[in-house]
Amino acid sequence: VCRSNKSPWVCLTCSSVHCGRYVNGHAKKHYEDAQIPMTNHKKTEKQEKVQHTVCMDCSSYSTYCYRCDDFVVNDTKLGLVQKVREHLQNLENSAFTSDRHRKRKLLENSSLNSKLLKVNGSTTALCATGLRNLGNTCFMNAILQSLSNIQQFCCYFKELPAVELRNGKTAGRRTYHTRSQGDNNVSLVEEFRKTLCALWQGSQTAFSPESLFYVVWKIMPNFRGYQQQDAHEFMRYLLDHLHLELQGGFNGISRSVILQENSNLSASNKCCINGASTVVTAIFGGILQNEVNCLICGTESRKFDPFLDLSLDIPSQFRNKRTKNQESGPMCTLRDCLRSFTDLEELDETELYMCHKCKKKQKSTKKFWIQKLPKVLCLHLKRFHWTAYLRNKVDTYVEFPLRGLDMKCYLLEPENSGPESCLYDLVAVVVHHGSGVGSGHYTAYAAHEGRWFHFNDSTVTLTDEETVGKAKAYILFYVERQAKPGAEKL
Repeated sequence: VCRSNKSPWVCLTCSSVHCGRYVNGHAKKHYEDAQIPMTNHKKTEKQEKVQHTVCMDCSSYSTYCYRCDDFVVNDTKLGLVQKVREHLQNLENSAFTSDRHRKRKLLENSSLNSKLLKVNGSTTALCATGLRNLGNTCFMNAILQSLSNIQQFCCYFKELPAVELRNGKTAGRRTYHTRSQGDNNVSLVEEFRKTLCALWQGSQTAFSPESLFYVVWKIMPNFRGYQQQDAHEFMRYLLDHLHLELQGGFNGISRSVILQENSNLSASNKCCINGASTVVTAIFGGILQNEVNCLICGTESRKFDPFLDLSLDIPSQFRNKRTKNQESGPMCTLRDCLRSFTDLEELDETELYMCHKCKKKQKSTKKFWIQKLPKVLCLHLKRFHWTAYLRNKVDTYVEFPLRGLDMKCYLLEPENSGPESCLYDLVAVVVHHGSGVGSGHYTAYAAHEGRWFHFNDSTVTLTDEETVGKAKAYILFYVERQAKPGAEKL
């Protein structure tokens, strides 16, 4: 209808091909048009079969039912859905084969190719792979690309053994999705592993994280549908569920055995959130000390809280939008946000502290100290604030260092830390473009082998440090700087 070549969906009833819901939605209209003659008649079993309800995405081979408004996880007794997938795969492979020579010639003759970069005099391929947008899934793509560039975290999952799903009649055939074996076998760890493995392999075509997104729908109901979601909220849910699943063990290998194989990720760091330690808490886990002092009797209460990230307010004095006539005030820095988070503050009337000595709620002060810093420090800037009727965005630029973020002054016992154990270098930044949390767009900047990349869904481009430094950051990922060998002896 619209001649679009993006996201083609084929009807499995009549083989008509239309664009999917992520383009103009003609595939859905094809289904809706088939329902009109049925409205005034009693639907028999035979009639139900010709309602054009089931279709397949020709790019990711996922099957979808418009009547259920959900993905189809099973097949017919004759395995017809699998046959359609294999046929589409053969068509795609033959098209790639005939097209490969033409692309190779274009690559060889091209004097300026965006996929190539000169490093130290030699030409290196741009190996980054983008992620397809499945319909407002940029929030997920930005987080996945950021996590894929945290080397220690990413390598752990990529080195995990794959979940074996092929058995019986399907042995030897390609298994397209973990979920094709039924809902009981969905594994967030496995789909996350497969997604990370697909990135940084040099593929010039974007990877579709549709199978991972399906598992997200199944275990995180908050993210069902195709509306825009909060990237920070998704990151927290993702890490929490990975942590819980890793505690259980998988593929016949217990979590503790896998952790023991990597001495750098041992459970000895004592940072456990909801049970035993996993790679999630070993890398992102830190500990806060929360001090509350009663202003009436002076009683002090201390509590230790584990954290995976720190949510920082942008101080109110930097939030006001300046007009042309106003003089530009001091620039807000990440240090301002960290100081606001850790500084002593008096709790307001709605947060009165229950003093055990006074036996009633009293006015008090609160202060945070960091008792233990994580290997990867994740800082979330609170850019969205609720007003009486809507959620506003704080669009203030916050200056942040790309190297050498010093966290020593926020530590409870800084004298016990090493010379470089409190220094952090930036590895990834998530940016929200737009004015509202339910709208706008997410992209990510990340460093890989000394180069910075900008990840905008399926598009990946090389960029520079200056561009990264100008970004209005929403989530910042800092990696602990490794102490040089022999530094302690000096």
